[in-house]
Amino acid sequence: MSSIFGKMFAISTWGESHGAGIGAVVDGCPAGLVLSEADLQPDLDRRRPGQSALTTPRKEADRVQILSGVFEGRTTGTPISLLIPNEDQRSHDYSDMVDWYRPSHADLTYDLKYGFRDYRGGGRSSVRESAARVAAGAIARKMLREVCGTEILAYVTSIYDVDAQIDPSQVTFDAIEASPVRCPDPIAAAKMELAILAAKKDQDSVGGVVTLLVRRPPVGVGEPVFDRVNSKLAQAMLSIPACKGFELGSGFAGSRMKGSEHNDTIVYAEGAFHTRTNRAGGTLGGISNGEDIICRIAFKPTATISRPQETASRNHENGILAAKGRHDPCVVPRAPVIIEAMAALVLADLFLEQRARSGLFS
Repeated sequence: MSSIFGKMFAISTWGESHGAGIGAVVDGCPAGLVLSEADLQPDLDRRRPGQSALTTPRKEADRVQILSGVFEGRTTGTPISLLIPNEDQRSHDYSDMVDWYRPSHADLTYDLKYGFRDYRGGGRSSVRESAARVAAGAIARKMLREVCGTEILAYVTSIYDVDAQIDPSQVTFDAIEASPVRCPDPIAAAKMELAILAAKKDQDSVGGVVTLLVRRPPVGVGEPVFDRVNSKLAQAMLSIPACKGFELGSGFAGSRMKGSEHNDTIVYAEGAFHTRTNRAGGTLGGISNGEDIICRIAFKPTATISRPQETASRNHENGILAAKGRHDPCVVPRAPVIIEAMAALVLADLFLEQRARSGLFS
């Protein structure tokens, strides 16, 4: 099972939902970056479970420990090892799932692939694994911010049948974090909360959409064929548990436009090239053009629900399963920081690759 992502700035995540802990090894971070656990913890606090009635009641402090790669407060250029202990596992809640497969969960496919699986909370398929990505992504985010001035924000734009009306140019981190659903439209956010609580009461779940906004991304990164900025971002986002869709810029709406309507006019002003509109979403030919990178990422309803459902067992029996355990009635409010982390990892990797190709280290 491969758990490695990236080339120049690469991470390898490890651990299971109900194991002793989870973590990541970051390989390729340049030496000299000022770094401490305090730089990583805020993002982990945004992702951790038990934040409100809208999330799983599992309580994890998610206190990260840096085990290597940092000396006297700076990165050494060697692998950075990160550890996040698991402290609130209740594996007995999953005893019914030793033999029975949860509908729309990875239980079945893990057994089909490996002939064996860790049924405790889903093992590696659990969103718990994403904590390691968030810790590693916080390092990439800090590097991009200090070197390029890059700001990476993600926020909820829809949950179930509730859609927000948001102007990306007006979005701020504080406005996102002011809402437990992380939607900067307060009217829509209140309706989203009600939709999640209604699903929870009904032993059900709901999904939604998160928008990714990258301001001042590194310019000229991405390869023209396979390793395009958009293709790497799509791979990164679709690797997040429960993610089912990805759009860049105008996305599918662009397919209903004419070229004369969709094309972004290019202008040269104040010593740089710009576009008057940004339907391309910040990339052209797979290469970043300096405009904001804007993506939308869709998440399905949480697969594990308490409502009884028809399913089958490893013993080829058909029956009913009412899943136990603690789970999110909606994963979307905790997804923005995971999306930000994956975007940071992609852009840091492509940025370092571009510097290596162009000889800009001197």
